[in-house]
Amino acid sequence: MKLTLKVWRQRNSQDKGKMETYQLNEVSPDMSFLEMMDVLNAQLIGEKKEPVAFDHDCREGICGMCSMYINGQPHGPVQGITTCQLHMRSFKDGDTIYIEPWRAQAFPVIKDLVVDRSAFDTIIQSGGYISVSTGNAVDGNSLPIEKGLANEVMDAAVCIGCGACVAACKNSSAMLFLSAKAAHLNMLPQGQVESNRRVLNMMDAHDDAGFGSCTNTGACSAECPKGISLSYIARFNRDYMKASIASEETTDS
Repeated sequence: MKLTLKVWRQRNSQDKGKMETYQLNEVSPDMSFLEMMDVLNAQLIGEKKEPVAFDHDCREGICGMCSMYINGQPHGPVQGITTCQLHMRSFKDGDTIYIEPWRAQAFPVIKDLVVDRSAFDTIIQSGGYISVSTGNAVDGNSLPIEKGLANEVMDAAVCIGCGACVAACKNSSAMLFLSAKAAHLNMLPQGQVESNRRVLNMMDAHDDAGFGSCTNTGACSAECPKGISLSYIARFNRDYMKASIASEETTDS
């Protein structure tokens, strides 16, 4: 396959950045998208040029590092997969492919296609945990969890924090990420004790990081490689309202 690549190049966070054009003439349809990027970088290095910086780690759709905006879609044209799981057979010989980083105030570009997603870490640090005493691990059967609830919790816990939801949202909201991370703790008995404090703190961290408000258009869920449901945002909104009322009542008393 012969491809024309339009790739965003940006030296650092202060650089204005621009699209640059590259030609690849021997791309196998069996390559993954990241393998194609490796081929591009090998070509650039051979030409004594700076290779394209991009995030990657597991290359198995687990870590969420491979964040690329491909032809206007987070992770590319195939739903339910990450960039590393996208294969070049999804494109045609002679295609022009536009490759850009996530665009969000809370995800500043570090270099080329690499963005700083530490804002997600700040949200997790604010409440994405359960406070427990140290000591031996609790027996797995000491708190039986109903099967349906366990399944719903696991559906939220599969979020890999890739940021596609933010990239897809016209307001750059992280509500899908936020709600999934809160839900898989708040829905379990172990996490319900801190649920009010958790949702309030995580929402404050979300807003302080510069993420926008939820648009309710559903683009986040549609582009999520793990198919996180919008229902978790609705659940979070209910939990947040309850926590806000409880906080006001505590203050008044």
